[in-house]
Amino acid sequence: MSESVEIIRLGAKGDGIADDGTIVPYTLPGERAEIRREGQRAECLAIERTAPDRVEPFCPYFMRCGGCRTQHLARDAELVWKRSIVAGALSQAGLDVEPQPALDAHGEGRRRITLHVRFVEGRTEAGLMAARSHELVPLDVCPITVPALHRAPDVARALSVPIGGGRKPLDVAVTATDQGLDVDLRGHGPVSPGANAALVRLGGELGLARLSLHGERIMEAEPVSVPGEAGRLYPSPGGFLQATAAGQTTLTHLVLDALGPKVKRVADLFSGCGPLALAMATKASVHAVESEAAALAGLDRSLRAATGLKGITMERRDLFRRPLLPLELNAYDAVVFDPPRAGAEAQARQLAASKVPLVIGVACDAGTFGRDASILAAGGYRLETVTPVDQFRHAGHIEMVGVFRRAKAKR
Repeated sequence: MSESVEIIRLGAKGDGIADDGTIVPYTLPGERAEIRREGQRAECLAIERTAPDRVEPFCPYFMRCGGCRTQHLARDAELVWKRSIVAGALSQAGLDVEPQPALDAHGEGRRRITLHVRFVEGRTEAGLMAARSHELVPLDVCPITVPALHRAPDVARALSVPIGGGRKPLDVAVTATDQGLDVDLRGHGPVSPGANAALVRLGGELGLARLSLHGERIMEAEPVSVPGEAGRLYPSPGGFLQATAAGQTTLTHLVLDALGPKVKRVADLFSGCGPLALAMATKASVHAVESEAAALAGLDRSLRAATGLKGITMERRDLFRRPLLPLELNAYDAVVFDPPRAGAEAQARQLAASKVPLVIGVACDAGTFGRDASILAAGGYRLETVTPVDQFRHAGHIEMVGVFRRAKAKR
C-alpha cells in the first residue's frame, strides 16, 4: 500500500527524512513523494513534487552502488547540507559555534578507491557494495575518481586471478600517484611463491607503480610519491592519504593560516607520512608523532629530499594508548592533531590539561570532532572557528578544521 509524504530535511547520510521521521532514500527537502513503507524506512515510488535543488545524476550506477547518496542534489545545496552536519554535531556537543561555509575540495576527483572483488555467477567481478547490503555492484568506471583510476576495476579483476579470482573475498585499494597506480591487496592472507611471482609479473604488465599485499611490498617500479605543499610525499603501501589532492591542499592551507607567523615549535600528532608536518616546517620546527613505522619512513624520505625547512623530529607512538602528557605538550607553541575517524579522545583530555596556547584539530568525523572539541572547551579552550572541507562529494563524509585558543595562556 502506497502513501504520500512531505520530505522536510536530509539526514546525515544523505537520505530524505519525511515529516513523520520516515527515511526515504533519494528524496530531497521540499519534495512530496509517493512511498511504500518498510518499517522506519520507505521505498520512493514516485516524486510527486520536485525540489528546485534536484539535478540529473551523472553516474549510471547511482541508486545501485552505495558509494554516492546525493548525486541528485545541486552542488551549492550539498555544501549547505554538509555545513549543517558539522553544525548539528557542534550543537549536540554543547558548543555554540557556527561553522564557516563549507569549502569545495573535490578538485579533479578522488585519487583513492577500494574495490571489492568477488566471484559472482561464474565470473570475477570488481566493484562497490550496494547501499546497506553485501551485494556487489560491478563497475566498469567510477566517474567520481580521477581519470587515472578509471581502469582500477580492470586492474583489480586482473590481479585477483592468481589468488583465486574473488572466490575468497578480496579488497583492492588503488591510489593514483605520479608514478602510476599504487595497489594494495587485502583479505587474502599469505600467498604461495608461485602466486607471488605471478602477481609481480602482472604488476609489470599492468604498468603498476607499486603492488603490495596487506601493506607488504611485492613490487615497486620506482619510489611512489605525490606532490605536497613543501616537497614530495611518500605514502606507505596501503597507507593513508587524503581522498583528493584539492582536499590535502585546502586542509594544509587552513592549518598554516591558523598557525600564524609567530609560532616557533609545533607538535603534529597523528602525522601520517607528513603532509602537514612538511608544510608547517617551512615556518616552525615540528615534532611529528605517528604510530605507523612505514608512514614515518615516508616522512623521513621526504625530509631528506626537502630544502629550506626549519627542522622535523619524529617519534613513533600510539597516541590512543599513550598520548602526549601535559608536561610534554607544554613545550610547544601549537599542537595540531589529525586523527582517524575514531577521533582523539585520550589525547584531547591531555591537551585540555595542558598550557598549549593554540590547538588545531583536523577531523573526518563530525561526531568525534564534537566530542573532542567539548573536552578541550571544558579544559579552558575557546573554539574560534570551524571550517568544513568537502572532498567527499555526493557522500555524507565531511572534513573540518577547528581552531582552539586559550583566552589567556597559563604560562
